[in-house]
Amino acid sequence: MARVRYGARTEAEIAAARTARAELPDIWSTGVVAVWESDPDAVAAVLPPPLEPTGRPLVRVNISTVELPGYPLGAGSFAVAAAHGGVGGWYPLVMPMTHERALTGGREVFGEPKKLGEVTVERDGPVVRASLARHGVAFVEVRGTVSGDLPVPEPRPKTDFYFKFLPAVDGSGFDAGPVLVHCVRRETVRRLERITGDVVLRESAYDPVADLPVRRLVEITIGEKTSDQRGKVVERVSAEALLPYAHQRYDDPQQVHDGLPEGSA
Repeated sequence: MARVRYGARTEAEIAAARTARAELPDIWSTGVVAVWESDPDAVAAVLPPPLEPTGRPLVRVNISTVELPGYPLGAGSFAVAAAHGGVGGWYPLVMPMTHERALTGGREVFGEPKKLGEVTVERDGPVVRASLARHGVAFVEVRGTVSGDLPVPEPRPKTDFYFKFLPAVDGSGFDAGPVLVHCVRRETVRRLERITGDVVLRESAYDPVADLPVRRLVEITIGEKTSDQRGKVVERVSAEALLPYAHQRYDDPQQVHDGLPEGSA
C-alpha cells in the first residue's frame, strides 16, 4: 500500500523534524518600530490579570518583512507595555501575519494572538511607509522619512507575555485552565535608522487599536534584525479573571455593534 500521508509518522521522522527546527539559520527581517505614550487608563484596561501596567503607558507597533526561504512573510505586532512578577515586557493585542504557516506555531504553541492580515513595509529612498491591515482597513499606518543612522544596540533579551488557552467545546469558558507564558527573544540588530514621521490609527471594529491613541511619540525606527525565542509557562491563571479578555484573540462579530469611543468623529 502506498504511504498514507495523514497516517502516523515514525519516530525517526519526528526526530528529523525536531532536529531541522533546531538548526534553522538566522532569519533576518526589515522592520519599522514605533513607540508612543498613550492613555494610561486605556493601557491598564487591556491588561488581563496578573499582568500590570508599568510606570509608563507605552504602546509599540512592529511592522516587518521577514526573509523566509522560499517566500517573504509579513509580520506585525501591536503591543502595550506590561509587567509580571518583577519582569517588564510587552503584551501584544494583535499580531497580523500574511501566511497561515506563521500563525499555527505561535498561536498553538505559545498562545500568540496571531491573525491573518496584510502587512506592508515600503521604502523609496528615505521615504518609508508601513501598515497593518485587516478586513479592508489599514488600522495602523506609520509613515515618515529616514533622518539618520542610529548606534546598533548590543544583543539583548526582550519578553512578551501571552495567555495560552482553548475555548470550551460547549461555548462556555475554557476546556482547560489557561496559562501565562513568558516568551523571551534574544534580538540581534545589524542596522538601525531613525525615522521622522507619524503614526496613524484608524477605526476598525475588529482591531480597535484606535482606543490607544498617540499622546506623545517616543520614536520611530527602521532596522534589520534577527532573533530567536524561548517560551515557558510561568503560572496558571484564573479562568474567571481571563474570560472577559478572551475576545481579544478572536474576531467577535458582536464588535460591529460597539459604539465609537466617546468624542470620536
